[in-house]
Amino acid sequence: MSLEGKRILISRTDSIGDVLLTLPICSWLKEKHLKSSILFLGNTYTSPIVDLYSFVDSFVNWDDFSSLSKKEKLKKWKELDIDIIIHVFPNKKIAQLAKKAKTKIRIGTSHRLYHFWTCNKRVSFTRKKSDLHESQLNHELLRPLGLKEIPSLNAIIKTTKFFSIPKVSLPNGLSTLTDLTVLHPKSKGSALEWPIDSYFELAGVLAKQGRIIVFTGTKSEGEMFKKEIPKHKNIIDATGLLSLSQLVLLISKAKNFVACSTGPLHIAGYLGINTIGIYSSKRPIHPGRWGAIGSSVNNLVGDVDSSMKREDSVGLEGVSVKKVLEKIV
Repeated sequence: MSLEGKRILISRTDSIGDVLLTLPICSWLKEKHLKSSILFLGNTYTSPIVDLYSFVDSFVNWDDFSSLSKKEKLKKWKELDIDIIIHVFPNKKIAQLAKKAKTKIRIGTSHRLYHFWTCNKRVSFTRKKSDLHESQLNHELLRPLGLKEIPSLNAIIKTTKFFSIPKVSLPNGLSTLTDLTVLHPKSKGSALEWPIDSYFELAGVLAKQGRIIVFTGTKSEGEMFKKEIPKHKNIIDATGLLSLSQLVLLISKAKNFVACSTGPLHIAGYLGINTIGIYSSKRPIHPGRWGAIGSSVNNLVGDVDSSMKREDSVGLEGVSVKKVLEKIV
């Protein structure tokens, strides 16, 4: 199938990590079909991330559709002049809109009932029990467009080089830092988290070695632990101070980044810095499925009981501070 000159929309309206593990399919499409136009449908929060990937020609903000009437949504969609939509993250409203707008090729998983009347190309594959990485599984949806073989993880890692550093400035006190280690303790409840006391212990050891430590997170996340951060001249609390673009810039200046399975960990992986991810061994949230992709990623795994909930951290206590220190460069 020739895709030259076609306008292809990748639909992924969820979180940062999910988006970053989807961007490699844009690379495959663009490298195979240079003259195609790749559009990415996401939300306001993830737009700064998508804008940094060179193989995306245009970002479409799903949030811009939210306040529109049905008639206005249809008109706005038709103005995009989409030839092909790939529903990487299934969304019933988006699927119905693409069908109503008569988008020519509509690709989605066969594991969503509503795709049987909204998609005309359905791919049958399962994510839950697969041994493939999430970034590889996303490529399954390219089979109707000519993909014959799922790329290796090493091949996918090479596509992270097309991610750039934003042209923004950091707040005073952070702009001149070098050789720093960034610790990002929270995950907005999306993952099992390493105990906060372990982050504090790690920070204390590194600070005594003369290293600069920066804690990051949203304002609400910071309020959960900032009063407990060890007091030391080399430990800086940057929670609530940074926009997403500024966070990307700060991470790019770091020598090490430590976090659980969360969006900023995937940013660090893309940027090629020493990325230390702390994961559960539990399927399907283990690093074999959700590990960050990048040239310098180290995953440490703790044993987690099958009854553990995502907000529990006790299962990751098996990852000692000593183990993390062994991965610090």
